[in-house]
Amino acid sequence: MMKNSSDFKIVIPARYASSRLPGKPLINIAGKPMIQHTYERARQCMAGEIVIATDDQRIADAVSQFTSDIVMTSKDHNSGTERLAEVVEIKNWDDNTIVVNVQGDEPLVSAEHIELVAGALENNNQAGLSTLATPIERLEDIFDTNIVKVVMDYQNCALYFSRAVIPWDRDSFFMDSKTIDKEKIKILMIENNWFRHIGMYAYRVSTLKKYITLASCSIEKIESLEQLRMLYNGISIHVSIVDDQPGHGVDVEADIAKVEKILNNQ
Repeated sequence: MMKNSSDFKIVIPARYASSRLPGKPLINIAGKPMIQHTYERARQCMAGEIVIATDDQRIADAVSQFTSDIVMTSKDHNSGTERLAEVVEIKNWDDNTIVVNVQGDEPLVSAEHIELVAGALENNNQAGLSTLATPIERLEDIFDTNIVKVVMDYQNCALYFSRAVIPWDRDSFFMDSKTIDKEKIKILMIENNWFRHIGMYAYRVSTLKKYITLASCSIEKIESLEQLRMLYNGISIHVSIVDDQPGHGVDVEADIAKVEKILNNQ
């Protein structure tokens, strides 16, 4: 845990131009804009400051109904990380400040996860950023390319992220057929050999400033995973393991009803 509430900041990027759900941050869920649910969840943790970063005045107008800490950013960013980098420059935060990126489409985000990822970075001076992972418990999830996998070293620093199966068990997976030694895989899963990456990050401000100077690399493009740019350039990523799954996010229209049901039950 952090020592006190001023030890880290939260930035919530909120972009209007979503290809699948335009205006997604403003979608009404259980009587509130989705971005407000995310903000209220973030307020449950011990952050010193919570900033909503947007590139659209419509979002800024809606957000101004519940917070004044809004930063207008460029529409030209290619990723949420680039948007964070602009925010830290505008806010003039110190290079050692820890900033947690909380996605605006995560209205069920866990305050405990936010504090964990921030605390892990504070306690691991060799890391430029930190993130989360959870053991994969279902065989089908190992092969699901929508689920990003991560392999760590003995210090829980990431070695690689991939949409493919990593590590690949040579004796249990067969490249020339769909045959799988399911019993052996079940044992390996119990032993926690596969981890699902949870896309929450805490950054040092100095890392964000360095990131925007780095060119995109080949493995980042192939995997479509921007965190690989960090590893490629020698920036260490600490990974904390959690047992609980992340809260349901909103990626497509069908997710709205699922999240609303959970919120209403709570």
